[in-house]
Amino acid sequence: MRLPRTSHAEQPWRIHEFARDFEIEDVWSFRTPGAGPDDFPVMLAAMRGDGGFAKQAPPVRFLFAVRWKLGALLGWDKPGAGLGTRVRPLRDRLPDDLRRTVDGSASDGSPFTPVYDLDRESVRELANRTVHTLMHLGWVPADDGSGDLELRMAVLVKPNGRFGRLYMALIAPFRYLIVYPALTRQWEQAWRERARVPPEAADPQP
Repeated sequence: MRLPRTSHAEQPWRIHEFARDFEIEDVWSFRTPGAGPDDFPVMLAAMRGDGGFAKQAPPVRFLFAVRWKLGALLGWDKPGAGLGTRVRPLRDRLPDDLRRTVDGSASDGSPFTPVYDLDRESVRELANRTVHTLMHLGWVPADDGSGDLELRMAVLVKPNGRFGRLYMALIAPFRYLIVYPALTRQWEQAWRERARVPPEAADPQP
């Protein structure tokens, strides 16, 4: 479910300390019936055990394949356009206590690089010639009064000039109509089937 941007801004996340120059682009919620305060690592492990970013619905895989092909042709994803070259990694802004929560390497075929992991908050980042973006995952009480907690995803962006803003505007319909609904089905199913996740998948990194 799509949520207003204020639903992220009003939460006491640590990310607010380090990402004031980023804009909140999207906020999405994922239902996790029966979830308790300590189940955020369980949810992340379930997402990883279900295949993480490497397992997507065919329409999403097609969209990403097209995107990576365009990026290769137009040079959007060259090493000089990414983290540590065109942009300074967010990890460089962190205090040591947060930086030590992850090893800083990508995993599970995800294009995102880990930034930090906490008990109820996880951040990943990605940069290319179009945008510098952060994916923030948080664990908050659901708005339905059930007492359950639920997963929230916020996408924060810093577009690369006018081209970056145009790019974000052009892909918005695909995010809302295809990508996020597919993620909702995948991640909510991962929660429902979490008992099938093998013990070795119970790692805090998604």
